[in-house]
Amino acid sequence: MRQEPWRSGQLRWTAGRCGAKLIGMIATLEGLVAEKIGQSVILDVGGVGYGLLVSFEDFGALKIGAKTKLYVHEAIRDNAYELFGFRTEESKRLFEQLLSVKGIGPRMALAILSVASLSHVRQAIAGGDTKFISQAKGVGRKAAERVVVDLKDKVGLQAAEQATDFLTTAADPGDEALQGLVALGFSVQDAAEALKKVDNKLPPSERIKQALKT
Repeated sequence: MRQEPWRSGQLRWTAGRCGAKLIGMIATLEGLVAEKIGQSVILDVGGVGYGLLVSFEDFGALKIGAKTKLYVHEAIRDNAYELFGFRTEESKRLFEQLLSVKGIGPRMALAILSVASLSHVRQAIAGGDTKFISQAKGVGRKAAERVVVDLKDKVGLQAAEQATDFLTTAADPGDEALQGLVALGFSVQDAAEALKKVDNKLPPSERIKQALKT
């Protein structure tokens, strides 16, 4: 006999000005792994097939025909409805923490989780390893840095003292060349990074010209 979702605790309601609102509709799914396609698995739950996007690690661990339980995150947008599945609550928690970072969407968060094992990804975030994080498809240096800044103290590991050293990349507020690049639209961080490759003994105007060429 199939269990109704409201009896299994899969539905949660909150009250608002306009009445009751349904959120977190699918919390978990348990069934047989019927197919594995691309980065997705099809989970057969009582004869209904649910397509879930999973991380590279979970994709490899899930075996066709095996019974499994996946923790689910629903991503609902105007033009798409996607389910993301995770073998552990810890993976889902880190995924949702990644979603809290500005500019990180569900697919990008899953790409970060797919770079390596969950423990390695957590270590990279706590240690400020932006190069490691930016290996994820679609994740650039700036996005990786935002992930470190926002989550380094939230992933359950001791954050390295140098985790956010990239935020103080030789940026001297009194540097005229730095001020000039910022006036041209550079962020302080990008301006400092560009000037690292230029001889600081040159006049400010020449340093700006050289920085713009890099």
